[in-house]
Amino acid sequence: MAFDFAQVGARFKVAGNLPYNISTPLLFHLAAYAPRIERMVLMLQKEVVDRMVAEPGSAAYGRLSVGLQVRFALYSRMDVPPTAFKPPPKVDSAVVVMVPLGAAAPQIDNPAGFEAVVAAAFGQRRKTLRNALSALLDDSQIRAAGVDPGARAEQLAPEAFVALAEQVPNPAP
Repeated sequence: MAFDFAQVGARFKVAGNLPYNISTPLLFHLAAYAPRIERMVLMLQKEVVDRMVAEPGSAAYGRLSVGLQVRFALYSRMDVPPTAFKPPPKVDSAVVVMVPLGAAAPQIDNPAGFEAVVAAAFGQRRKTLRNALSALLDDSQIRAAGVDPGARAEQLAPEAFVALAEQVPNPAP
């Protein structure tokens, strides 16, 4: 978690079976290096892979989906049953391929605002954006992002969160 992947080189690939208990924070840590990554092929708990590749409107769609989908094209490649391991774990696993979007990735000019919007929106996912984001944005700012204030977080595409982040005032230096 503390490793500086920039030490690996200008471009690198990541392959491995991530520790299931720290997979989400490790994925966010690796995502910060997306411009340097060529590709990642990872085995994770199937539930985590399902959340990574989830589409808007699905029950699995959330903070992890949005945070990774703005940086990577994600492909769930195969499920791995517990019987493939000795001793067998109590969960199913899956292999995911992550390819950075590169120039196709949306430009996030306010990363802190993006993180705040996504965390607030999914922290209270059953609330409307008007209510969930009230500490960050008012209705006019939400509308200025092209988003309905009455919508819920799980209905929005990842790009909508980028547009919302653009409306969050940058903190004074």
